Amino acid sequence: MDRLRDIIDYQALLATIAGYIPQIIAALLILLAFRLVFQATHTPIKRVLERIGLERPVIKLMIDSVYKYLLMIVGFLMAASQLGIDVGALLAGLGVVGIAIGFAAQDSLSNIIAGFIIFLDKPFTVGDWIEVEEHYGKVWEITMRSTRIQTLNHTYVVVPNKTIIDVMMVNHSKYGKTRVEVPVGIAYKESIPAAREAILEQVKGIDRVLETPPAEVVVDELGDSSVNLIVRVWIDDAEHEKATYFATIEACKIALDQAGIQIPFPHLQLFFDDVEERVVEKLATARP
Repeated sequence: MDRLRDIIDYQALLATIAGYIPQIIAALLILLAFRLVFQATHTPIKRVLERIGLERPVIKLMIDSVYKYLLMIVGFLMAASQLGIDVGALLAGLGVVGIAIGFAAQDSLSNIIAGFIIFLDKPFTVGDWIEVEEHYGKVWEITMRSTRIQTLNHTYVVVPNKTIIDVMMVNHSKYGKTRVEVPVGIAYKESIPAAREAILEQVKGIDRVLETPPAEVVVDELGDSSVNLIVRVWIDDAEHEKATYFATIEACKIALDQAGIQIPFPHLQLFFDDVEERVVEKLATARP
């Protein structure tokens, strides 16, 4: 024990600790001050961001993550400088760690940045009916990393925000009213005005089809075996788009059947002339 006392100079140790006490207190006061600054400012900043029109997930990320941790880092660095720590070397070390974390979380960061773009640009909102690649459904939730869609089959699809930004996305609800287009073919011998009249009369009975804008039937093209028409009807909510599409197909079939208008199946007609008689005789006697 006496040897340990000879090795350690307790008075010098106590003097050293006493010398650091003011620096430790100063560092703690700095951390406390930054904590108080966050508590006093986060609510007013949140209200300002809400008035600007930012979505809640963006505000939460900016206040509870970016702003909070930025204040913590600045306060920590100032407190470390009070303790005599080399802040420059510490920043260099944090930079290396930040680069490593950035590479490891590259996909997550890309989705978060895409989430910012979605919230700021607002290509869709919760409740809209959208189509992303092969996924079609109602936007259930939007987070900073992904968009959740409820499909017509009531499946829950999570689409990364980066995917939505990178591919073509169709919003069926953006402008309120939605036009539903149904292709129908009639035979060349049939009357287009008669088919139009029959179809328009029948689609009036479809639920959710609007009177204004009025439904219409237009000629799309002259196909190989049919005159191809497009039936256009309007609805006020994209939620009913698929159901109205199916109902319109059924109404067109019923209307054309009742009017006696033929819906042709694909077929090919061959016309030939100047064929030698021996060839015709051979075809007539050929076995099936």
